[in-house]
Amino acid sequence: MDPCPFVRVTVGNLALKIPVASKPARSVVHPSSAPCFCKIKLNNLPPQNAVVPCLPPEAQTLDSAAQANGVAATFHLSKSDLDRVGSKSIFAPKLCLKISIYTGRRGSTCGVNSGRLLGRVSVPLDLAGTECKPSVFHNGWVSVGKGVLKGVFSAQTQFHLNVKAEPDPRFVFQFDGEPECSPQVFQIQGNIRQPVFTCKFSFRSTGDRGTQRSRSLHLDHGNSRSWLGSFGSERERPGKERKGWSITVHDLSGSPVAAASMVTPFVASPGSDRVSRSNPGSWLILRPGDNTWKPWGRLEAWRERGGSDGLGYRFELIPDTSGAGIVLAESTLSLNKGGKFVLDLGSGSGTRPVPNSPGCSPRGSGDFGYGLWPYCLYRGFVMSAKVEGEGRCSKPAVEVSVQHVNCTEDAAAYVALAAAVDLSMDACRLFSQRLRKELCQDSELLR
Repeated sequence: MDPCPFVRVTVGNLALKIPVASKPARSVVHPSSAPCFCKIKLNNLPPQNAVVPCLPPEAQTLDSAAQANGVAATFHLSKSDLDRVGSKSIFAPKLCLKISIYTGRRGSTCGVNSGRLLGRVSVPLDLAGTECKPSVFHNGWVSVGKGVLKGVFSAQTQFHLNVKAEPDPRFVFQFDGEPECSPQVFQIQGNIRQPVFTCKFSFRSTGDRGTQRSRSLHLDHGNSRSWLGSFGSERERPGKERKGWSITVHDLSGSPVAAASMVTPFVASPGSDRVSRSNPGSWLILRPGDNTWKPWGRLEAWRERGGSDGLGYRFELIPDTSGAGIVLAESTLSLNKGGKFVLDLGSGSGTRPVPNSPGCSPRGSGDFGYGLWPYCLYRGFVMSAKVEGEGRCSKPAVEVSVQHVNCTEDAAAYVALAAAVDLSMDACRLFSQRLRKELCQDSELLR
């Protein structure tokens, strides 16, 4: 089945040149010595913020700071979005990117924005044809403001930006039920639904760590114990804990093609009924290889404290060698409303790679540049998984970029990761709340 068309709009290579008045007022600090930022909005999509580096007024090209700034914001448009904005109806919304540029630090005091507006830039977007080929809407300098902030400017401020749209086709998958109910997984394209995977939820015996079997995949007990032990934790003990959950993804022939296994139990912190950030539970995302399961990724999850509780998570990619894992995403989902788990390398929104991760940043150089492994393999949008909040029926919807799927096992690994994210919403529920029976072992149902 063909993938679904998506378009990715990116804004990047931001920079400011602020001229200095010949007789500046002594009491005024030139904005180039203070931080600058901008708010980027595309129609009714959530706005995104980005830092804007300042260049000397005489600069003719972008310096390394502006180049390293890379992608400042990314917006993703689905087929339905494209059809809506491409309609010839007079009521159809027209796409327009709007950027407001400020001096000062981001944030607000008593509800009042702490930044001082320098100017605004609007870039109209015509996305016709961008499903098939990339298009650049702006790349260069533009004047902003009106010589505002009297006593500081002798000319208009110059703002540099690059705005482009690229085709970003994706495979879309939908769970037909909650992961703990061992559902089918369908591939979606428009109104067509085609079954591609089945899921099997089970409990792994605590005395048999890592020896979860599938009917056509043999596991080496000794080897699987060694690497599961190295990634997991032995803090399983009676009391407030959730452990041993596992979900295996099978293709339509019944062969196992991916799995997610809870290797560190979700345990309540001492004196509380919640899983804390300092003591998270974790999953291994597994792929078949050499007649055994091999770890591909690790997902940690915990319950964040705050005005509204959130599911904190961290996902890292595990290299084939014995090197340390590479953190690709770390963020929070609302436990009340749910949300989207996103892997997007080079995005200015949502989750993003941790800047000091080993290797180098994906924002290293060039045109929204990328660095070493894993960013040479994982670029741009990778995948997303939409899950519901606590107490709601959750049938995860998964989007995976076509460029990251070369075989069935690739797609299945992302489906297993989505299932682990969804199950983590339940694993991180307060221990004062009882889980549904599918998530409880027989001994827990008898309590």
